[in-house]
Amino acid sequence: MSDDNQATGPRARNRAAVESRLRTVGHRHLAEHGAAGLSLRAVARDMEITPSALYRYVRDRDALLTLLIVDAYTDLADSIDAAVARHRSGRTRFTAFAGALRDWALANPSEYALLYGSPVPGYRAPREQTNPAGERPLIALASILTDAGSAPDVAGTDPRVQSAAARALGLLSDDPAVPAGADAAVLARGIAVWNLLLGSITSELFEQLGPVTDDPATLYAGVVDLGAALLFG
Repeated sequence: MSDDNQATGPRARNRAAVESRLRTVGHRHLAEHGAAGLSLRAVARDMEITPSALYRYVRDRDALLTLLIVDAYTDLADSIDAAVARHRSGRTRFTAFAGALRDWALANPSEYALLYGSPVPGYRAPREQTNPAGERPLIALASILTDAGSAPDVAGTDPRVQSAAARALGLLSDDPAVPAGADAAVLARGIAVWNLLLGSITSELFEQLGPVTDDPATLYAGVVDLGAALLFG
């Protein structure tokens, strides 16, 4: 049998169908039980197959978590890329980036918590599997940072900040998420803005602000404006 027939034959189609079902049920269990409560046996039971049959597709709970993480990063990055592609200037691309990040988080709170929340006890993500997808949102932001290179240095001139950013730039020189020829001050602003956005979204999703505001969308818009000022002056 040719490789093409093997790739499209009944066995391949059945495997693809099981993997698709596994993803659907896995994401539902993530939403219902959280990452720490994810159980391969419970997923198998919901799929109406035996745990031993499911082990042909994922060897354990950690492998399922890794699959869900890669799926989530990919879905987030696709949403960001689609939003950013509709704009041309650095500032409007950044606003679209920030909006897509929050919209995706609100639509997928369990996946957001898996990616950017507390670590899952006993689990360590395998970088070789999660990094390619996980770096895509950062690469999207990095492409926007290239438009911030000529912005006024609103990050300040504290030599400690510049020194730390320069060290980080040296350590990340081969990272695809760092723009070619990146400036240390731009990198420092980019890291600050990324954390600013994540912190704002996390505080909203996990209800950390209490009664501070009943209009989180407007509050986030202000955070995005602040981020744009840091990047573009």
